Amino acid sequence: MSIQHVAILGLGLLGGSVGLAVREHANSITTTGYDRDVDVRGRAAALGLVDELCETPADAVRDADLVILCVPVGAMETAASELAPHLKPNAIISDVGSSKESVTKALANALPAHTIIPAHPVAGTEHSGPEAGFASLFTNRWCILTPPLDVDETAVAALSDFWAKLGAKVEIMDAAHHDLVLAVTSHIPHLIAYTIVGTASDLEEVTRSEVIKYSAGGFRDFTRIAASDPVMWRDVFLNNKGAVLEVLGRFTEDLTALQRAIRSGDGDTLHDLFSRTRAIRREVIDQGQDDERPDFGRKDHS
Repeated sequence: MSIQHVAILGLGLLGGSVGLAVREHANSITTTGYDRDVDVRGRAAALGLVDELCETPADAVRDADLVILCVPVGAMETAASELAPHLKPNAIISDVGSSKESVTKALANALPAHTIIPAHPVAGTEHSGPEAGFASLFTNRWCILTPPLDVDETAVAALSDFWAKLGAKVEIMDAAHHDLVLAVTSHIPHLIAYTIVGTASDLEEVTRSEVIKYSAGGFRDFTRIAASDPVMWRDVFLNNKGAVLEVLGRFTEDLTALQRAIRSGDGDTLHDLFSRTRAIRREVIDQGQDDERPDFGRKDHS
């Protein structure tokens, strides 16, 4: 099958970036878009994020070959249910959410007769809103597809080709495994960042102004992560509860072992951990997932 018309529901960072990336890298594809926020629709129209900005979700999806839901994972089922009467029979329904088991169930409940292929482009910044989008967001980043076992392989191939056109590297993965992997690589790091920034701001012996004034690189980077969209991350943790709690339990055990090593003066244990984690950082850079320059290569779109 061929994807000629893409409908984008939700025009924030990810939805806006999809629209801009299609225009830059796959301009033979027509895009329509909708956002439930009237103000966002106006800003998206002014920015030209899609070819046609629609006033209703029905208008946006009516002739679409691919519908991408760029809404918080907690709102996925409600958003999909509104579309059911207006979709083409062979339309592919996908998303950009960071938890996949819950999204798979939500979309299957809302649209049992349609082709559902959840997706997660592993890309983003701490910024949100239509102005945050940019066309190169997906370049050289992974997009993980988690198709159900009985899905049409030609639809999977079409969606893979679509993301590849936007510059992404595509991986197929089981939804449960995806959620565990992302709990390790994304969800727990965000939870730690939110926690440490909150802890720092609550310390009575250190003033808030001192925390801000003397922020070194480590805390500064935590604040960047902790500035991410609170609605999106609230829904991620509530919808990937099992995997997050599993990894959080392991992290808590490791943290307790570190406390023990520091308390007992066990420098060998600390040095061994820091050496192993330094090697992992090297592998991240070698695979092109970050930059080793002091500013991590982050400029305007960090």
